[in-house]
Amino acid sequence: MTERERGLTLMGLLVVLLVFGAIALLSMRMMPAIVEYWQIKKALAAIVKDPTAKESPAALRKAFERHAVVSDIRSISAHDLEIRQEQGRWVVSFAYEKRVPLAGNVSLLFDFQGSMRED
Repeated sequence: MTERERGLTLMGLLVVLLVFGAIALLSMRMMPAIVEYWQIKKALAAIVKDPTAKESPAALRKAFERHAVVSDIRSISAHDLEIRQEQGRWVVSFAYEKRVPLAGNVSLLFDFQGSMRED
């Protein structure tokens, strides 16, 4: 009695490689947008802790501009920030969309938003 051989066929291997290739393509295209979002959040966290930036909305915007240059933030500018006071503390919010082209007329649309509150 002979046992039937088991294993991955050539067609199965190609399907697995195609799936991993698609996942790798999506990851490589998405990561710059996600990293920039993290940089924006990090910049907002830094400016709400900065005692010199807490003086006025203009000072907060100027501090964000400095962080944006250093962190190479291009999706939003200081004018896109919504700055308000709640219970005597500054709250800085942002919202923006980022379109990432994949292939041809297919693209991913990210809807990023966040806010940071002064401690």
